[in-house]
Formats: sequence, C-alpha cells, structure tokens
Amino acid sequence: MAAPSALARIQEAALRLYAERGSRAITVSELAETAGVSRGTIYNNVEHIDALYETVAAGLVHEMHLTVSAALFDTADPARRVATGVRMFLRRAHEEPQWGRFLVRFAAHDDNLRLLMNEPPLLDIANGIETGRFKPGSLTPESIVSALVGATFGAIHTVIAGRQTWREAGTATATLMLRALGLDAEEAARIAREELPAPPRNKRSNTRRRMETP
Repeated sequence: MAAPSALARIQEAALRLYAERGSRAITVSELAETAGVSRGTIYNNVEHIDALYETVAAGLVHEMHLTVSAALFDTADPARRVATGVRMFLRRAHEEPQWGRFLVRFAAHDDNLRLLMNEPPLLDIANGIETGRFKPGSLTPESIVSALVGATFGAIHTVIAGRQTWREAGTATATLMLRALGLDAEEAARIAREELPAPPRNKRSNTRRRMETP
C-alpha cells in the first residue's frame, strides 16, 4: 500500500488535534509535529492554516456520505436507508473515535457542518413522505432531519464515552427515528437490527484520497 501523501498526513493530524482539543486553534508547529513533517511541508500544502478546519470538516462529512451512498446503492426503501445511515455513522465512530469525537465536539456549534450532515437524509425522508412510506403527521422533513442528526450525535457521544456499544446505540436511535416517522414498533425494531454492509476494505486510504480532492 502506498504511503499517505503529505497533505493526507497533515489533514489527519489536524483532525486529531481538533478532536482532542475541541478547538480550531492550532499552530503550524503543532501541526507539523503531529503530522511528522516539516514546517515547510505545511506551508507548501496548506495555503491558510485558519481555513484548514473547513477543508477537514467538509472532507470528513463528504467522504462518509459517499461511503453510505455506496452501501445503499441497491436499497430503495427510505426506512432502510435512514436506519442504515444512522448505524453506519455509529459504527464508524466506534472504529475511529477521533472521527466521532470531531463530529460531536464541533457539530453543535458549526452550522455549515450540520448542513452538510443534513442533506442526504433529507432527500430520503422527503421521498419517504412523498411515497407514503413515512407518516410523520405535522412534522416537516427539515424538523425530522434536525432531530435525526441530533440523535445521531448524541448516540455517538454515548459510544465514545463507553456507555453503550455502537450496535446498542445504533439500534436504539434507528428504532426511535423510524417510530417517529410512523412505522409500527415491530417493523421499526426489525429494520434497525438488520445486518449492515461490510465496512470498505480500504477506508483509510479512500478517506485520504477524498479529503485531498478539491
């Protein structure tokens, strides 16, 4: 396997620093030390360090949505798409705690990050309502997605804190959301326990490539 590029190492180091500190304030020296590269390499690959957070955040969410989208390619049922997406986020947070910690620490205060998170599930929920699969009463797709994303972040926090396994948190969160969307308890619980697609074999290398893509 090819070694990660300098830019990929820099972005992964930035993600680690952001997640550990819960702050966007990092220095070139700290970033260089964490990435194992020189300060000159940082300057050659990062135009403005203050803008690096936005690049990392957008790349992180975009890459995960691509992963979920690929896993759902043959899944038409909006209920299964919503439940699978939630549970894949929880599994990823378990496998890569820094990734999950980054989302939990920044999403509550970063409107752009939340908007990036909202877009794909909003399409599935709107489609489910339009086709009659979902019957959420007076709730709008936007309010449902907001609740879904908030519940997912809360579940990620419980997984990272070790209070639940990702399977427990994922099943509970998916069941709760499907019930809110009008599915009966038995069907919601059954869908929320279905086997997930296997994780991508080269997830880390794929993440690097996608984060580097402008």
